[in-house]
Amino acid sequence: MEKTLSVNGLASRLLGKLLANTAYFGVSVRKMDCGTTVVDAGAEAKGGFEAGRLITEICMGGCGRATITRSKYGELDLCSIFVHTDHPVIATLGSQYAGWQVKEQGYFAIGSGPARALALKPKEIYDEIGYKDDFDKAILVLEAAKTPSTALVERIAKDCKVAPDKLTVIVAPTTTVAGAIQVSGRIVETGIHKLRRVGLDPNEILQGWGCAPISPVSPKFAEAMARTNDAILYGGTVYYTVKHDDDDELKEIIQKAPSETSKQYGKPFIEIFKETKSDFYKIDPNLFAPATVTLTNILTGRTFKSGSINVGAMAKSFNIEAARTLTS
Repeated sequence: MEKTLSVNGLASRLLGKLLANTAYFGVSVRKMDCGTTVVDAGAEAKGGFEAGRLITEICMGGCGRATITRSKYGELDLCSIFVHTDHPVIATLGSQYAGWQVKEQGYFAIGSGPARALALKPKEIYDEIGYKDDFDKAILVLEAAKTPSTALVERIAKDCKVAPDKLTVIVAPTTTVAGAIQVSGRIVETGIHKLRRVGLDPNEILQGWGCAPISPVSPKFAEAMARTNDAILYGGTVYYTVKHDDDDELKEIIQKAPSETSKQYGKPFIEIFKETKSDFYKIDPNLFAPATVTLTNILTGRTFKSGSINVGAMAKSFNIEAARTLTS
């Protein structure tokens, strides 16, 4: 495991581009009284594709690249995000994974990005992958519609062991283009998290790429959140090179990896969410996975694939209606 990469250090270079070109990226920036920098990528600012793409790379701790592209999913022609990384474990579990619940009375947000590697949120993942960051600045991306309070920001800075004026918080609501992009941009991370769950040591993953549709935005949070999940569950594709000494075991692992292995698979996520009375903990954890997963074992040269794209589920989730072409 590489221990020389600093996800906050590498992401700070990308943050510099964002702060130096706010008009181009459609973001706004302000300083809180405590000195923390807040970047609004959609709460009140316009945000957009380029903001979402760059925030995705920041979330990956500067250890991956993101490209906005176009992909065909059956008859659906959708804007998509393609990400790749040569440092998949650090970029995803070490940085991008949305594993930090940031909350106080009246406020809740999901935190992701390189600041996690300073605060070690959650610690068991960092123990498992053998990584932690040591940098004097922290960057945290929040899925939220508003900025946290000064008291909460100061607590975040303390957890990261940095001064409040060394902390940057990027706010990217799920109901915006930038927010939807950075969630779909977690496609490689989602696959690694599921492979880890079903028995693969993540430290055996050497490279990874993934592609997922960018869901159409919705002004309703629950619907927007559900669509971003469906983009990965029903349209996400991942590929990894791994170094594993047992192909038979690898074949068994990959059969458990796609989202279709879940008993709740097939319905739009909004329906599943309602059935569980909006309780994420009642949702089958096997559902949170890409639609297709492919692994190549560099020790044997064999490649294994599992899963399939579900165009119908995506079309229903995204509320795509085919309009009849008018002719003279």
